[in-house]
Amino acid sequence: MSEEGKLRMQLQCPMPKLDFEVITLGHGSGGVLTNKLLDSGVFDLLSNDILDERHDGATLDVKGKMAFSTDSFLVSPIFFPGGDIGELAVNGTVNDLAMCGAIPQHLSLSFIIEEGLPMKDFWEILVSIKFACEKAGVKVVTGDTKVVEKGKGDKIFINTSGIGELHPKATISAKRIQNGDQIILSGNMASHGMAIMSVREGLEFDSEIESDTTNLNHTINGLIDEFGDAIHCLTDPTRGGVATVLKEIAQTENLGIELSQAKIPIDNQVASACELLGLDPLYVANEGLFVAFVDEDKAEAVLSALRGDQNGTNAAIIGSVVEDHSKQVIMESAIGGKRVISMLPGEQLPRIC
Repeated sequence: MSEEGKLRMQLQCPMPKLDFEVITLGHGSGGVLTNKLLDSGVFDLLSNDILDERHDGATLDVKGKMAFSTDSFLVSPIFFPGGDIGELAVNGTVNDLAMCGAIPQHLSLSFIIEEGLPMKDFWEILVSIKFACEKAGVKVVTGDTKVVEKGKGDKIFINTSGIGELHPKATISAKRIQNGDQIILSGNMASHGMAIMSVREGLEFDSEIESDTTNLNHTINGLIDEFGDAIHCLTDPTRGGVATVLKEIAQTENLGIELSQAKIPIDNQVASACELLGLDPLYVANEGLFVAFVDEDKAEAVLSALRGDQNGTNAAIIGSVVEDHSKQVIMESAIGGKRVISMLPGEQLPRIC
């Protein structure tokens, strides 16, 4: 059994006996029901020395330069192949911090719950949050819970904010990208978005398409440990996909980028699902991938190290930064033609994260 599998088994926490089978407005009142919900769920399951203070905020010992990030999650459905909204909420903020070159440490966790959510669903989400925190090595240190009337929400929304200390060797900034930099994609693109869409559309394949949601902080920290300032910039291609984040960087930093379609990794079933639904995988959301702009002389070494990590087995160099066509992303197709890559013009996949 994998280490991840062992951790999941350890965290198969039995749900405590509660007075209600569903979330009621009373659970958001701040009174007896709120306290029962938090005592038997959040505080027991996510217990740590800071959260156990149960104060209005968290007092942290902050040293050196820190990174801070926040994100909200409203994915539908809340349970999907490969994960759920709880795991996604932790991983999303952990990864945003990692893209800054930070070592994630502390999270806040806030719920907006719709009246009527089954308690068993809330408990399963809490267990996933605990699993994701344990795997990433972070603590939930403060938070909030609100309940809205039935029909005024959609089951559950989650906000997480996080802080982390910058890695001492990290010098991550889009302004450090230079001509000749090689662009590395850490794995198969579009898996998360298509996992969500396959459930919504009732699509069936030979094997189930699963979300790639995972924490990337250990992978990133290892690369920075080894390669330091050879890693110029990191970004995670979530909403808008690979195409949008590259176009944003090209425009903002006045850079030219060239991509090779044949080198961009994608699972065959994911590619088939995209074709079936008329979606371009370059614009489909990812939740366990990152794009790295790396010094040309160190790119092959970075790629080799990344492929030795469980989060980078399918990593590939997909393009480079060039002097020509500033502010443009040009992709050479698998059959030799070229096309201009633009930003996602609208909402391709709503409620994806």
